[in-house]
Amino acid sequence: MPHLAPAVLVTGAAGFIGSHLVRAILDDERYQDFQIIAFDDLSGGFKENIPSHERVVFVQGDISNANDVAELYSKWPVRYVFHLAAYAAEGLSHFIRRFNYQNNLIGSVNLINESVKAGVQYFVFTSSIAVYGKGQVPMTEATVPHPEDPYGIGKLAVELDLKSAADMFGLKSTVFRPHNVYGEYQNIGDRYRNVVGIFMNRMMQGLPLPIFGDGSQQRAFTYVADIIRPMLSAPFVQEAEGEAFNIGASVPVSVRELVDVVASEFGGKPEIQFLAARNEVHLAWSDHSKADRVFGASTETPLAVGIRQMARWAKQVGYRKSAAFENIEIEQGLPLSWRSPNND
Repeated sequence: MPHLAPAVLVTGAAGFIGSHLVRAILDDERYQDFQIIAFDDLSGGFKENIPSHERVVFVQGDISNANDVAELYSKWPVRYVFHLAAYAAEGLSHFIRRFNYQNNLIGSVNLINESVKAGVQYFVFTSSIAVYGKGQVPMTEATVPHPEDPYGIGKLAVELDLKSAADMFGLKSTVFRPHNVYGEYQNIGDRYRNVVGIFMNRMMQGLPLPIFGDGSQQRAFTYVADIIRPMLSAPFVQEAEGEAFNIGASVPVSVRELVDVVASEFGGKPEIQFLAARNEVHLAWSDHSKADRVFGASTETPLAVGIRQMARWAKQVGYRKSAAFENIEIEQGLPLSWRSPNND
């Protein structure tokens, strides 16, 4: 093996949360002796999101390609894995079921296989509160998972596979279930996910803001910096081993209220485009007391503050054109706004 320095593998490193995590690893003294392997297929991320540093090595590859993953592990002595690579378009997952499972489930299994064979010390997996589905709010880790869509089903399957790998092979892992995360380096050109980014991207183009239904659906929107600390700490906290944790904001707001917060940073009154309601969970936010107990009290950036910081970044990078997903597998019930090849 040509590279002797132990490595931390971050999948999805050119994407949103992954690029923040790479920066945090660089600044964390617990990882100061480790090379950071930034692995990404650039399907939804941008290479420029990855910090330029002598300890960071970018490797372009696809987690759903078993050969790409095997080659990566053959070249680097991977000791810690932070797995964030996924196509996280929850609503769209109904219509791209095969693509969803190939990327989000089979891709994760490829990583778990190679991690077992390589003797990885710790595997941190980014799941989602989508595993819970409908239910009482706030959702707790004691809530019985009942995902409503293929995205949540795939995430839950990976969680279960990690438990199996721990029982059979001793692979240590922690699962985090963040929710509605926003912030700098988000792909604001993606029309199918991340409503904060969609709103900002369209505000900068003077386009109407689309709302499915009446906008009364509620989410607790989470600023990205607030979820990084527990993720980095998991391999070093004994109580975290084999556990799942909700992480994120605690104050829910409606999508209609979100419009006002975003619009205030762009100096305009947006036109609202009300669309037919989607099949989605109406109320979704979670309790974080378990994570606070294990990792210490979390910080929670107020929505207006986090939106202001993201808006400042978005104005610097400018709007991004949105491409339609080219491999829709089921057309029935697909929202009309998702069929258009144009950004409007």
